[in-house]
Amino acid sequence: MTLTEEDVREILRIIDETPLAEFHVETDDFTLHVTRNMDGGEASAPPRASTGDAEASPPSVKDEVTIEAPMLGVFYAADAPGEPPFVRPGDKVDPNTTVCIIEVMKMMNSVPAGVSGTVIEVCQENGAMVKEGEPLFRIAP
Repeated sequence: MTLTEEDVREILRIIDETPLAEFHVETDDFTLHVTRNMDGGEASAPPRASTGDAEASPPSVKDEVTIEAPMLGVFYAADAPGEPPFVRPGDKVDPNTTVCIIEVMKMMNSVPAGVSGTVIEVCQENGAMVKEGEPLFRIAP
């Protein structure tokens, strides 16, 4: 059984309407694990960063870092529709710079850069569904 992006959105909507603190579903080719922050605060997970792979991306910069999605959700490059993106290629970031928001179950999760450097690529389209570990940005030190 293959789940579509709409199936995932519907599952997340249903979870949002229930008092479940945790939900897990797994098929042959898909795993979804959702944990809700029950104290009412904003959920947050630090981004995972990995060394870039020259074969997997366009022009590589020595020692570049890839900021990866810390969770499954919808990628937003800006704070609101019509607003400028948090960062663009060429912008300088530090570890605390917010680079995007990932929406999970109507909760907006700010994603900090986690590193210092210059943005060389935004890897996702605004509004795209991203999975944990997918590349969001490439950063040159």
